[in-house]
Amino acid sequence: MKILGILNITTDSFSDGGRYLDPGAALAHAEALTTGGADILDIGAASSNPDSGAVAPEGEIERLAAVIPPLRTRGVPLSIDSFATPVQRWALAQGVDYLNDIHGFADAALYPELAASQARLIVMHMVQARGVAVKTDVPPEEIWDRVTAFFDARLTALAAAGIARERLFLDPGMGQFVGADPENSLILLRRIPDLKARYGLPVLISVSRKGFLRRLVDRPVAEAGAASLAAELFAAAQGADMIRTHAPAPLRDGLKVLKFLQNEGH
Repeated sequence: MKILGILNITTDSFSDGGRYLDPGAALAHAEALTTGGADILDIGAASSNPDSGAVAPEGEIERLAAVIPPLRTRGVPLSIDSFATPVQRWALAQGVDYLNDIHGFADAALYPELAASQARLIVMHMVQARGVAVKTDVPPEEIWDRVTAFFDARLTALAAAGIARERLFLDPGMGQFVGADPENSLILLRRIPDLKARYGLPVLISVSRKGFLRRLVDRPVAEAGAASLAAELFAAAQGADMIRTHAPAPLRDGLKVLKFLQNEGH
């Protein structure tokens, strides 16, 4: 199990927008994330929640360029969370370890560069084909078929472009990325084993502080830690290979306990 620590260098991320926009604050938080147990830093310079404002690719790159060089010297694997092709192209040139795209690499024009790179790719499903998340009604009975149709098509396209399958991770999406109904996210969490069996690829899950959990427990963002940890540990028990979280330390502790309970800790 790998833990991705979320580092938002944004003004309007739903949980911590503006807190780490300053490069010094971002680097300090990166240190806290890795000390807390993050194996990988997942860095986003533009928010993708329904209430976020647009950030030009040049703005994303400027924010990232202020933190990537010093983070590279620390030896921690880096993931860039962006769906903007110019930002992805820039990140590849920096030699980052992962690219994380909420649209699962929709721009085929980038595929030759992806194929030529060594970066591992987090291919996420989202019910909208372009842009940030918008509040969308998707009936729960449709969500599994939507996810599998997306991955069937996208994995075929990536393979045809010469992108090695062993470089890929699948993220089914959670929260507003899969529709307004919380049941859609719950269905996908329950079906992690089916996703792994169908595609034979590692699965990443990102539920930290998301609205569907907050709605279930009627808590604000600042009090969503317990609900997030419960969902993350459930995902781990279902076979998730990577968890993307704002809070690596409690997740790391929870995973240790889970491992002992599953008789794997000795």
